[in-house]
Amino acid sequence: MANGFERYGKKTRRAQFLEEMEQVVPWKKLCALIEPFYPKAGNGRPPVGVERMLRIYFLQQWFNLADPAVEDALNDSPVMREFVGIDLGQEPVPDETTVCKFRHLLEEHELGGEMLETVNLHLQRKGIRITRGTIVDATIINAPSSTKNQSGERDPEMRQTKKGGQWYFGMKAHVGVDSKTKMIHSVVATGANQADAKILPHLLHGEEREVWGDQGYVGQSQVIREVAPQARESINRRCLYHGKLNVEEFLRNREKSRIRSKVEHVFQVMKVKFGFVKVRYRGLKKNANRLFATCALVNLYLARRVRLPSA
Repeated sequence: MANGFERYGKKTRRAQFLEEMEQVVPWKKLCALIEPFYPKAGNGRPPVGVERMLRIYFLQQWFNLADPAVEDALNDSPVMREFVGIDLGQEPVPDETTVCKFRHLLEEHELGGEMLETVNLHLQRKGIRITRGTIVDATIINAPSSTKNQSGERDPEMRQTKKGGQWYFGMKAHVGVDSKTKMIHSVVATGANQADAKILPHLLHGEEREVWGDQGYVGQSQVIREVAPQARESINRRCLYHGKLNVEEFLRNREKSRIRSKVEHVFQVMKVKFGFVKVRYRGLKKNANRLFATCALVNLYLARRVRLPSA
């Protein structure tokens, strides 16, 4: 926000990002999704508007802010207040307790997954459609492994796994991504020790003509045929045996990876742009709801440069 005395003001990247997301998020559809579960005005203090709380919730996901941090950010940042629609001369910023209660409402009614479906339907109506190819992959979201907490134990719903000679503790996000649009159409959250291959049937929509994946999905030809009968398997194969390289298999893997690598763009937005590299809450359900909502926002972010009609 600039006034007449700020001659050298410049639009920040944060302001530009929020302007882009303002245009691409289907606010009315998402608010209609939450409205039936949202508290109604009664004899007490009237509740904060649904859209305002949803905007605050999205700020948390975009900028990786906890409940107290988003309250501080709104008090500090005029750009964020303008996005949410708060005028400090007329009203205060919703406190962290109000933000926490709204998040619990979304978790209680599992609205994160509903948000993803609503966003995908919205994007499909605007021309960004799911095609006949799916890329499957998974990424680990770390959780605190320390037992120096009130309960004296690690989160019992998180698991540990070994990858690349290193141990990780947390949850795993399994995704099915469209091979053309990079739109996430399927998401499953599990403990980090869950084998990628076991989740494969839940990541396919059934209309695929081709399925791409890394070596973690080798040996799942029968599963792919059962779920997507018309699909051709394009899973990367092992090409190094006892120190000897199978050049033909290596070249085939390289060709497959030209398509398969698109899933890394999705993880880059999720983990680098939005900062979702660690779980914030205890329990798989709460973090899964955050994951589903974040995937919806990832799809909107990737679609933001496409000229969509107004929501």
